[in-house]
Amino acid sequence: MRIKILMLATLLIHFSFLAFTQPFINEVNYFKKVDSLQAPPKEPILFIGSSSFTNWKDVQDYFPSHTLLNRAFGGSSLPHLILYAEDIIFRYNPKQILIYCGENDLTGGPTINADSILFRFQRLHSLIRSRLPKVPIVYLSMKPSPSRRKYLPTMQEGNAKIKAFIADQAHTKFIDIYSSMISNSGKADRCDASVSSKASFGWPAGWTNAMFGHASCSAF
Repeated sequence: MRIKILMLATLLIHFSFLAFTQPFINEVNYFKKVDSLQAPPKEPILFIGSSSFTNWKDVQDYFPSHTLLNRAFGGSSLPHLILYAEDIIFRYNPKQILIYCGENDLTGGPTINADSILFRFQRLHSLIRSRLPKVPIVYLSMKPSPSRRKYLPTMQEGNAKIKAFIADQAHTKFIDIYSSMISNSGKADRCDASVSSKASFGWPAGWTNAMFGHASCSAF
């Protein structure tokens, strides 16, 4: 009996360690399982990032003429995309990559600032470019949300820094979602508090307007 209890305790410690060292491993393993049951499309337009993409379940309906693959997972921050790049990016050989991530990074503690977000995005961008030098990358800006109003100044500064960085990068675009959701008074009052961080300005239709809106920022 004692041996069984000891074995169980050892297993619990092992899995707890894995959860700590490999956050979101269950989500990544789920993607692998899905791929094993049905082969993913070849050279898709790849969506990666956090829950705003994860919850866009009908994204294919908005872009019926494009082959899309959504490999975003809720709660993720930029380091998680870097950690699992082999599993959620490179294995799919995407023809284009759309990224929505950075918002969760802001909740990482008092040491996280706009420069932190920029540095993390630069690392991700550099990693992608090391393997996919010409594949178009589109970064959708961090968006305001009622539950994260205290982060708005940092978010705005982070968006500006990433936009400036992207301006000097080939085959890379920045789409400004933030400005579309802020009123003239500077408040995030186009967000629906009942859905916390999800936009009510026609989300996800509002995203498609920004992504298809005009040639200078069209995602596709």
